[in-house]
Amino acid sequence: MSQYYDIGDQTLWNPSNGASRLFMSQVSVYQAALGLPSGIGPMQADECQIDPIVFKEFVDALLAWHRRTTHAVMAALSEGFVAAILVLAERAGIEVNWQAAGPAEDGALKDVQVPAAQVSSEAAWAAALQYKARELGRFMAA
Repeated sequence: MSQYYDIGDQTLWNPSNGASRLFMSQVSVYQAALGLPSGIGPMQADECQIDPIVFKEFVDALLAWHRRTTHAVMAALSEGFVAAILVLAERAGIEVNWQAAGPAEDGALKDVQVPAAQVSSEAAWAAALQYKARELGRFMAA
């Protein structure tokens, strides 16, 4: 059994039920963390529709949040989800915003690891995440 993540008539991903359940659980976690809807609709009859406009906003916010994360454990826990989201965005033809993320909304650092994690250059960070998404995409059947 499998489930379908679609935009209109285009299937972006067709994972197993178990992978899909785990993914949808993570979608809920990051919607709450970002305070934004993902644009990924409910799973009904093994299919869900993705709203490309809402999804783009979620992808950009998720990417900015991930870039601001200086806590090594939080970065590691979120990296796989971010890579999977980037695969879906690429398949949907969504151009993501790779611009450097600004400071947290209130200017305060949150969830800072002591000592702070080594921050790579913007280009190195983006290249590493793009590579991870490309590699993961090979295992995400459409």
